[in-house]
Amino acid sequence: MRRALLAVVVLAAALAAPVQASQEQAPSARGPEIDAAAWYLVGQDGTVLAQRGSRRQRAVASITKVMTALVALEQARPSDVVRVSPAAAGLGGSTIFLRAGEEQKLGTLVRGALIPSATDAAAALALHVGGSTPRFVALMNAKARALGLRDTTFRNPHGLDQAGHVSSARDATLLVRHALGVPFIRDALSRTTFTLGSGREFETTNDLLSAWPPLVAGKTGHTAAAGWSQAASARGNGATVYGTVLGGRTREARNAALKTLLRHGIASYRRVAAVDRVRVYAEVETGYGQPAARLVARRTVPATLLAGRPLVEKVVAPSSLELPIRQGQRLGRVEVWDGDELVARAPLVAAEAVAEPGFLGKAGWLARRTAANLWGLLT
Repeated sequence: MRRALLAVVVLAAALAAPVQASQEQAPSARGPEIDAAAWYLVGQDGTVLAQRGSRRQRAVASITKVMTALVALEQARPSDVVRVSPAAAGLGGSTIFLRAGEEQKLGTLVRGALIPSATDAAAALALHVGGSTPRFVALMNAKARALGLRDTTFRNPHGLDQAGHVSSARDATLLVRHALGVPFIRDALSRTTFTLGSGREFETTNDLLSAWPPLVAGKTGHTAAAGWSQAASARGNGATVYGTVLGGRTREARNAALKTLLRHGIASYRRVAAVDRVRVYAEVETGYGQPAARLVARRTVPATLLAGRPLVEKVVAPSSLELPIRQGQRLGRVEVWDGDELVARAPLVAAEAVAEPGFLGKAGWLARRTAANLWGLLT
């Protein structure tokens, strides 16, 4: 018998049962209740999961320093030595008490700007890399355009309130999502303390980093114009989500709002068996009256999927098979697709052996088949 491959496409809105029970409650159909002026939440593939006022331009305070760190690391090496200028040492806001003329490695100042959110560290980076604050800010705005941050205009490298220095919840989320792909920044934003020289230790401004285990990393910001804000990433149910809350009333309210937002994102995903080894994916004709060959996957393939997303399951298997068939013989494959993305793939094998009949068995089958055909013609 000739083997002819047959592709079967099935719309699969729901797959197998979850591989593991979710530790987060299912997301509300109305979205999360957030106590903040604006917010934005995306899934690991960029799908927007929740938003309000996400394109409204607002002050974002020290979230700005994520862009400062990004530009500084693109333009210079962490090992470069920076001499702190008097202009940087004299700035107000959060500080690590840099002294004019002090020398520090650029990487140290990046950590200082990100972990304790030091304004003097951000200013020192800008002056060293750009030669002047305006030239460095021009680099920041060019990078913002390259990243598609359409609501963002920077006026300074530290985020202190200044007319025209604005971004949005959407842009802050996209910025942090991109920056966390830079290992040096990701490492800094996941640290709870920062040490500068001998005896100068500073704690992170990110309260949730040690208080809420799902949080991966994030950057806080607070000024009178910005309110209490934060952009961050969290991981759970096998998925990573990214979100920003802007304009919280208090530090505690911001922390609660960010947790609620990121929990909603985590709960939007399910860990499921995209390919299930206990399922029969096809039964293929074998001939000579022998049982059909049952095709199964050797192992379960788990995947993290957005709840409610329609999927396409594609089973490729022969329309018929030649005997004998060995148990475990590879005979096809199954694929699960989420749009253009391949979610899971596995070979399909014979669940059990199917023997080829001997001469007498084949002759008996042929005789019975012939008799059935003749009877059909007569009747």
